[in-house]
Amino acid sequence: MKFARLTAVLTLILPPLLTLVLPMSANAASSTATRPFTPKDLAMLDRVSDPRLAPDGRSVAFSLRETDFDANKGVRSIWLLSLKDANAQPQRLTAKGGNADSPRWSPDGRTLFFLSARSGTTQVWRLDQGLGEARQVTSLPLEVNNFVLSPDGRRIALSLDVFPDCRELECTHKRLDEKAASKASGMVFNRLFIRHWDSWADGRRSQLFVAELDGEGVVSTAPRWITQGIDGDVPSKPFGDDSEYCFSPDGKTVYFGVRIAGDSEPWSTNFDIYAVPADGGAAPRNLTADNPAWDAYPVPSADGAKLYYLAMKRPGFESDRFGIMELDLASGRKREVAPAWDRSAGGLRLSADGRSLYALADDEGEHPLFAIDIHSGKVTRLAGGGNITGYDFASDTVVFARETLKSPADLFRLDGTAAQRLTSFNAARLHDVAFGDYEFFRFKGWNDETVQGYVVKPYGYQPGVKYPVAFLIHGGPQGSWLNDFHYRWNPQTYAGAGFAVVAIDFHGSTGFGQAFTDSISGHWGDRPLEDLQKGWAAALAKYPFLDGGRACALGASYGGYMINWIAGNWSAPWKCLVNHDGMFDNRMMAYSTEELWFDEWENQGTQWEKPANYEAFNPVNHVADWKVPMLVVQGGNDFRIPLEQGIATFTALQRRGIPSQLLVFPDENHWVQKPQNSLQWHETVEAWIRKWTARE
Repeated sequence: MKFARLTAVLTLILPPLLTLVLPMSANAASSTATRPFTPKDLAMLDRVSDPRLAPDGRSVAFSLRETDFDANKGVRSIWLLSLKDANAQPQRLTAKGGNADSPRWSPDGRTLFFLSARSGTTQVWRLDQGLGEARQVTSLPLEVNNFVLSPDGRRIALSLDVFPDCRELECTHKRLDEKAASKASGMVFNRLFIRHWDSWADGRRSQLFVAELDGEGVVSTAPRWITQGIDGDVPSKPFGDDSEYCFSPDGKTVYFGVRIAGDSEPWSTNFDIYAVPADGGAAPRNLTADNPAWDAYPVPSADGAKLYYLAMKRPGFESDRFGIMELDLASGRKREVAPAWDRSAGGLRLSADGRSLYALADDEGEHPLFAIDIHSGKVTRLAGGGNITGYDFASDTVVFARETLKSPADLFRLDGTAAQRLTSFNAARLHDVAFGDYEFFRFKGWNDETVQGYVVKPYGYQPGVKYPVAFLIHGGPQGSWLNDFHYRWNPQTYAGAGFAVVAIDFHGSTGFGQAFTDSISGHWGDRPLEDLQKGWAAALAKYPFLDGGRACALGASYGGYMINWIAGNWSAPWKCLVNHDGMFDNRMMAYSTEELWFDEWENQGTQWEKPANYEAFNPVNHVADWKVPMLVVQGGNDFRIPLEQGIATFTALQRRGIPSQLLVFPDENHWVQKPQNSLQWHETVEAWIRKWTARE
């Protein structure tokens, strides 16, 4: 997500989409396509991400994840593509089989820095001009989480996990070794978070350190701890990255976002942006203390006078709209840059001339790249046509990674008003695959408001034939069924198995305005259910190839909750159900999940303050009405929807004598990530829905 200059590109913007209805023939398969897309295909695909243009715009480095199926893991590497030669092919820079990612160019473009575990722990490495043998930049006793280079290339900021009471890095390393050697496994906690996502708390915090790069371009002295005393993680856990901190243009200041909440951390979304001298000469200073909601992702202006960042307005709501803010660092004045733009921004970047900001945002089933004029607030779509997962620019070159419902991510260059394909990593693997054609459609949902969904045709579709249906329900619930290539809930795996797919962006989904997203809070079981019911009816009326008598509903997370809710409140259409990591009992969820802000916002208070809210749409209260066969899938390391929720769902089904299966992955979290587990997941789900939708 790096940009350097885009002055000329504003005259070469892509036109906005004229319609959300895409013809079923869009992205048609080639005439050589002879077989369906399979779950094994999905597991084995190469995944392109994180494009980073050299400062002169003449080459792009990027990350590639390949699958080592026998080792049951993904392996990441760094690749380089020259943009000078139209016939150039991507070249691997790091060794096959080793893990390396996060390519970052030095300001002069002569060096490519990256993270690699080739030394046994994750450290920063560098490849110098000519791209010979890589050299190790850091040799620290602790692993490097991520890093940021200063604008002059002389300093590097590092995020490391340390025990707050350890003054030296060796102290943390020694304590970890002692713990590993101990035969006692007990853990003592004095406050929440005791666990988060899939990891138990061990007392360490992610903290920022700054080090000088010596004449050889390596870190030879101990880095300075510049966030010492900050009781929070920089970047945030579990998915924070280097976009959460940066240097000022003169390299003298580091800006970072952090949540300092003490005992209230599990129910707080109050992140703030701090400024701290890069030399560690003073304590961090809070720049956004006036906002009790989420402030994050700082981006300084080129002259260092202003700071741009993203901010929410409502404390405790993780899915509030991220607005774009401007802070005058001298006066402290703040203003929102584009208050009328009803989208939640991400991936914020600043153009070299300082006149525009660039951001990604969900937008009616896509995730495009936008330009925002800082003075007027005017928003212009630069590139769309699917889900843009990362972007960068330098000189007059714009490169982005894009995926669609029929194609995994590859790199593209913005060429006038068109997207020029740069890579085709999976072309050989998919040359004979026929993907299901898709179409977005709209209908009147709850409150007579417009709701969007999509339909995917099955492999081998023939006019006049009716096909069984996989009715997919997304999680979040503040999420969206995008025009993307999902690696867990990919509709093409169902299409390849001979199923048509229907998916609905019910009220609560993102990309349709903040009011639409807000409408689900406090209404988990009524407004979205009405949208799903009306969307199902609209799809059946519009697409005669859907066999409404042979359909199964499937969902994960909130989608799994909705499966349990459907089981007791809308069971009639379904031959079977699939619930992955879904809530069974809202009241117990309120005390067993880790991110308490989520439940407390969605139910408008704590369980003891508002017990009626937790009971209003509680699936456990409708078990007596369950009757549809259900497959339950649960991750043993899922701390978001704990294991007992899945076991309780299966227990209720079995106790009631309803045909049911339980698939447990003891080593997976809220997602199924290991390649062989993914294949087992897909095979089990496919066998289940085939069984119950087979013609009698």
